[in-house]
Amino acid sequence: MRFLFAIFIAVPIVEMVVLIQVGQQIGALWTIALVLLTAFIGINLLRHQGLATLSRATWRIQSGQIPAKEMLEGILLAVGGALLLTPGFVTDAIGFLLLVPFTRQFFASRLMGRFKAFSSANGAAGSFGPQGFGQGGFNSDESIIDGDFEAPKDAQPRDKIE
Repeated sequence: MRFLFAIFIAVPIVEMVVLIQVGQQIGALWTIALVLLTAFIGINLLRHQGLATLSRATWRIQSGQIPAKEMLEGILLAVGGALLLTPGFVTDAIGFLLLVPFTRQFFASRLMGRFKAFSSANGAAGSFGPQGFGQGGFNSDESIIDGDFEAPKDAQPRDKIE
């Protein structure tokens, strides 16, 4: 908790220092224009990368796989987009790192490794296939037979069950 508090205090201070330094070097109007330009480029990159990630997630779902990495990449894209909309060059740099596919996939795979270690330590490992979750699907009882039933056309509905 203290770590988050320190980040919420340190990041705005660092951003102000960097903005002041850049503003002294290139001027205030150019600094503002540069901040707006990075936000514009970032939003377009976010839209493009978001659609590509959504397409990969849809493909995985249709092939019977859980799109865990794509969901994590979607979260990283959202964080990157939020950082790009925050005025400043430091947050823009971190946001761009999360939007570039190579670095985002690197961060996602590192986080997936941590999640896999956590889930296997807690016994939450499982699979997903045509039958559903788990080793043999939702129901691993082999004695249940799945089938369809169609009532005969001349059958009358019964009011009581005997």
